[in-house]
Amino acid sequence: MSDQSVNSQELKTLVHDYRDSILRLAYAYLKNHHDAEDVAQDVFVAFLRSHPSFPHDGAKKSWLMTVTANKCRNILTSAWKKRSVPLTEDLSYLQEEDLNVLSFVLSLDEHYRIPIHLYYYEGYSIEEIAKIIDANPSTVGTRLARGRKLLKNKLGEDYYEEE
Repeated sequence: MSDQSVNSQELKTLVHDYRDSILRLAYAYLKNHHDAEDVAQDVFVAFLRSHPSFPHDGAKKSWLMTVTANKCRNILTSAWKKRSVPLTEDLSYLQEEDLNVLSFVLSLDEHYRIPIHLYYYEGYSIEEIAKIIDANPSTVGTRLARGRKLLKNKLGEDYYEEE
């Protein structure tokens, strides 16, 4: 454990700056808002316990997202969580078009859903995603391409725009 301690204002800033990103990634993994909130809390506790130092804020966010991904994978592989969680969350704040896209993204297999989320919703590069999910960059690129193809098939030609 680090000799440094996190002061109250630093923790508030950390939660303010990164809570939404952590929650979105956890939700993309777990498809359950309550579990995502639990993971977010665990991530902040892990930060408090280890209080790592970073050369810049991008490294801090990358660490937080990696810890989030690891905690989500731990939950998904635990015996009590090996069940299907239906999408029953209240997503009324989304426009209908966004809800359709989100439901298609969440219906993808985890191998495609997580890279798509990190790339499009969080703005990470393929190399950064590879570090977060502990995969080769070429594997991430392949998963993104296959995920895009699946989304294109589900959304239709008129909706989907190539990059």
